[in-house]
Amino acid sequence: MLSWLRGALVFPLQALTWLGNQGTRAIAALVLFGIALPPLGELLRPYVTEAIFLLLIISFMRVDLSALRSYLRRPALVLAATAWTTIAVPALVGITAHIAHADARAPDLCPDLFLALMLQAMASPMMASPALAALMGLDATLVLITLVTSTALVPLTAPVFAYIFLGKILTLSPLALGLKLAGILAGALVVAAVIRLAAGIAAIRRHRAPIDGLNVLILFVFVAAVMGHVLADLWADPLHMFALAALAFGMFFLLFALTMLLFRGAGRDRAMALGLMVSQRNMGLMLAATEGALPGTTWLYFAMSQFPIYLAPLLLQPLAERLRAKPRPEADHGLISPASE
Repeated sequence: MLSWLRGALVFPLQALTWLGNQGTRAIAALVLFGIALPPLGELLRPYVTEAIFLLLIISFMRVDLSALRSYLRRPALVLAATAWTTIAVPALVGITAHIAHADARAPDLCPDLFLALMLQAMASPMMASPALAALMGLDATLVLITLVTSTALVPLTAPVFAYIFLGKILTLSPLALGLKLAGILAGALVVAAVIRLAAGIAAIRRHRAPIDGLNVLILFVFVAAVMGHVLADLWADPLHMFALAALAFGMFFLLFALTMLLFRGAGRDRAMALGLMVSQRNMGLMLAATEGALPGTTWLYFAMSQFPIYLAPLLLQPLAERLRAKPRPEADHGLISPASE
């Protein structure tokens, strides 16, 4: 009986291993499958919260505690990156929209789109960003530690920014948003800790490839859910969809460029790793916290935002290779520097 069970598990593990070894190609393919299979997106849409919860569990399960302690001994770079992604980014988006009169006070300028931009800015970095940084040969440890610290702060910061900038646009109260975020993150952390104790960190590292493959499958649930209506909406109003896509790419590369510029003193490769992390916002976490109760334009913008997120590793790979080939500056200037690690 035991041998039969082992044999039955061989093929699924091999399939997950193969999928996990596809790297950035598998990530980019998610978008295409999500667009091509709208009925599947409709079927999976009710399970977005569960999918995000599982992705959080996998990310917390793989945290390298020794690397965490190493960075925490010299926390300046991590603290600066955490403050930038968690506080400065949503503040900049909200203040810019307020100055441009494109915020909640201007209903004629599409409050649903402003809601999408603020939820994007308020979100923590995407849980897959350390894996994507590793696939590109960047400093995945720095990304992971900053991801953990910024994610822990989101239940505290998101309600504040929601209260200041969103007002009545968000049907969920700021307090309820914070409690839901805290519940999702705390629950995922507890489950991940139990898995680490039961399986052991050595087994988790040994099965890296199949876990990566499982990550891709779970990620597909989210991608398919948000991309389900893209084809129909593109056919019905192509100019509107292309405008949303242009805005999504613009936001991605603006955050990427600003972060690289701000953290250039840490070394170009580290700055690029942080730029990749900051530009990849965990909008799925916000969808889970709001239980998907968002307007149509907000959903569509989230869908368009998947294109730069999942295509970026392929598009930016040549730049990452060039930066890794260049020596890091030896000088240590200011707070944000290589020595800050």
